[in-house]
This record gives sequence, C-alpha cells and structure tokens, in this order.
Amino acid sequence: MNKFPREQIREARILVVGDIMLDRYWFGEVERISPEAPVPVVHVARREDRLGGAANVARNARALGAQVTLIGIVGRDEAGEKVQKLLDEDGVTHALVEDDSFPTIVKMRVIARQQQMVRVDFEQAPTSDCVARLNQIARAQLDSADVLILSDYAKGALGRVQELIVAAQEAGVLVLVDPKGSDYTRYRGAGLVTPNRLEMQQAVGSWTDEDELERKAQALRKLLSLEALLVTRSEQGMTLFTEDSRDHVDALAHEVFDVSGAGDTVLATLAVMKAVGASWDTAMRWANRAGGIVVGKLGTSTVTAEEME
Repeated sequence: MNKFPREQIREARILVVGDIMLDRYWFGEVERISPEAPVPVVHVARREDRLGGAANVARNARALGAQVTLIGIVGRDEAGEKVQKLLDEDGVTHALVEDDSFPTIVKMRVIARQQQMVRVDFEQAPTSDCVARLNQIARAQLDSADVLILSDYAKGALGRVQELIVAAQEAGVLVLVDPKGSDYTRYRGAGLVTPNRLEMQQAVGSWTDEDELERKAQALRKLLSLEALLVTRSEQGMTLFTEDSRDHVDALAHEVFDVSGAGDTVLATLAVMKAVGASWDTAMRWANRAGGIVVGKLGTSTVTAEEME
C-alpha cells in the first residue's frame, strides 16, 4: 500500500442505499439483582444514539472524506428525526423515504460494566410502495455517483435490489453489496459482494480447507458475474477472489473490543478506495486496516482519514 489518498477521496462520490436503523445505547451500572426475577437491575446513567445499518456505512465513508448520499426508509417518528439529525451532523447528504406506517428501525442495547446486558429490537417490514419510492429516488441519483453501496440487513428496503443493480450497470456505476440470506442470485451483476464467514457458509455451505473455499467462492463469483468476491473472516482476516487470483490478508486488530458495525467500515473503505481508482487488492488492504481500527472501539463507530494515515 502507498500513502492514503486523502486528497483524491475528497472528490469521491458514494451513493449508499439500504436498511437504515438507529443504534440506541443505554449505559449504566449494576449493583443488585431484581426482586421480581433473577435479572440484574441496570441504573441508567447515560444514553447515546448512533447511526446503524446503511446509515453507519454512509457515515464511515463520510468520515474518510468522501462525498456521500444516503437513501433509505425511516418513519415519521422521534427515531426518524434523530437519524436525520445525526446524518446532518456527520455531513451526510440524504434523500429518505418517510412513511407514517413504518416505524424507524431501532436496536436498543443496555450496557453495564462494558458488557451488553440485553438488546431490544423494534422493526417491521416497509410497504411495497416505500420500496418502489426508494428505488425511484436511487435511480435518479446514479448519474452523480462513482460507486453504489447496497447495504442489505434483510429488513426490506432492498426488496427490489436487482432493479438497482441493473440501473447501476446501465449508468456505468460500480456496485458493492453487503449481502444477507442464502440466495445471492438477487445480487447478480454487482461488482463485489462482501459476505462474512457465516454468510458465506449460508450461501455455499461449509468448507474443510482453503482449496474447497476457493472452489466454492470462485463458483459463486462466476454464477453471479462478479468482478470480485471478498470473504471477511474475523480473526482469520480477509480473502479476496477475482478472476485472476486469490489474495489474503491477516487481521490487523491488536485488541478486539466490539465487532458491531465492523463490516460497515470495511464496505465503506472498499467503496472509497475503488472510487479513487484503487485495485481490488489495494482496496482490500486499506479496508483491512480500517476494520482493525474500528473493532477497538465500542459500538458502531467510524475510522477517520487521520487514523488511516
């Protein structure tokens, strides 16, 4: 890797489309067990809201210096207003579909003594009308994008994802996908798909050695007509499969504090590096560095250009 291309990244235009959520953290202390049930009583002392899902991908790309537009679905509620406020504070341009019948997705975590005690999720699937409006807005933004990121958390915003990939192909825009589920045919024609180890197993089955992984990965890459397939493997690093090669980098993290949102950071870094003309191999190595930094932080966090340098 050469020097981090900070100046070029300022001109990069990243379009992020996908499932938006609000990560809500309640921090407190545990000093006793509830008399009502054998559970700890957390005295909440501090609350913090952070962008999650596709919104976290967008803020990560923005933190690296790129110009970022986010498209997704939120409710007309307090959480939706908070999402938009946080996006504005982070400098992320947004064109969101707001819907009265769709509550903004919220993941609430209660944390005490640096340990997550419980997580409570509030979510429901968006209507087909919302998804259609999202696709319409996204297609209109493609002409002003260098790279399209599709952040799929299986919450419904990307229910018609193949339409977006076809539109991006027609516009000559590279597509990067963070996938979900076992049917990857819906991502056919993207430039890159980035499953983690578990997601890869769900898509192609388990493997017994590196040779079998390579055979299955290359078969999937060819089936989907991908330029590249990147398998993120936690403590085992990352493995990149392209038509010409297989490349691997070991994990760089010295201390893993929290892996929440690490995949978002990796995806955002890949997109930013591809937007400035980096090869897949170079983009992967910078993404590996970013991932190694962010897992040392609590919750969904970002990596800045200064930290990358």
